[in-house]
Formats: sequence, structure tokens, C-alpha cells
Amino acid sequence: MKLLTIYGSSRRNGNSEALAKIALKELDNDQYHEIHLLDFHIEPIVDERHSPTGFKGVNDDYEVLAQQLMSHEAVLFVTPLYWYGMSGRLKNFIDRWSQSIRNETYDFKASLKGKKVFVIITGGPASPITALPLVQQFQLITQFMDMEFVGYAIGKGVKPLEVLDDEESVLTAHQLGKKIKTTLISVKTAIDPK
Repeated sequence: MKLLTIYGSSRRNGNSEALAKIALKELDNDQYHEIHLLDFHIEPIVDERHSPTGFKGVNDDYEVLAQQLMSHEAVLFVTPLYWYGMSGRLKNFIDRWSQSIRNETYDFKASLKGKKVFVIITGGPASPITALPLVQQFQLITQFMDMEFVGYAIGKGVKPLEVLDDEESVLTAHQLGKKIKTTLISVKTAIDPK
């Protein structure tokens, strides 16, 4: 059982990544894989759902990431709170799921069904309240995709690594890490009860 951690920030080593690293400390190194969307080129979606020919192929890195997502049992989305929503990079990635749902070479929705989802969000001082609509958005996305939204952590931090000075944020990340570990163990046991 392996967790895919997807960083949506437009910079490395920011607050959201710092919180994720705290959560991931609860896991063994072989229990998770990390990717930064910053390292990949993903074109915005062109909505061709109603085109007679369907979606056209796109020459970018999206399919590599879609395959990664399908090959893991759980996913941790990590994003700063940008204008009360997820980062543009992460939104762009999730928007492209509409294309994957209609891909005839694999059953994207069926491959995501039942996958466990966790979220880490960081924002300003009011983020424990202002990030809640984003938590709800993730809950609705996972509901639509028949995934299981298991838990989230919201941190407070604006300047780089400021979140590490907030005890409540750090504690919340530790707690989410423990929840992820417990979930990974229970899923592995369900898959391979030996």
C-alpha cells in the first residue's frame, strides 16, 4: 500500500510542503512517493466533452501523472490556499480528469474508486475557517469519483516556513500523519490479510 503525495505549490519548500513533511514522518520511506506539479508541464483542459470526436490527445506530462495516480492506493493533495481555493497547478491537474474519464484505453473512474484521499492546506491566520470551502470542494470531488475522503490538515503560515512556528498547525499535521499511517495499514491488511 503506497501513498502518492502531490504538491501543488508554485514554489518548493513552502509552508504546505513543510506540513506535509511532518505528516510523512509518521510513515516509512517506502510507504509513499512524492511528486511536485512544478516539475511537470500540464496544459489547461480544452473542453471537448460534447465534440463528436471527443478529446484530442495533448502533448504534455499529464498522462504520466494520471498513471501515477491510478497506481497508488491513496493520495495526499498538498496545496497552499490561493484566493480561497487550491493552487492553479493542482486545479489544472484535476480539471484534466474530465479528459481521463473519457479515455477509452483505461477506466479512470473505476481505477480511482475507493482510493483514500487526504489533504493538507496552508494559508493565512484565518485559514482554519477560510480553507473550509476548499475542504468541501475536495470532499465533493472525491464523492463524484467514488474515492474516500479520509482527513485533512489546515495550517497557518504566509512567509516561507512560518507554519512551523504555529504549534496547532504542526500538531494537526502530526495527527494527520498518524491517520494516514493507520489507514495505509488497514487497507494493506484488507488487501493481503496474511
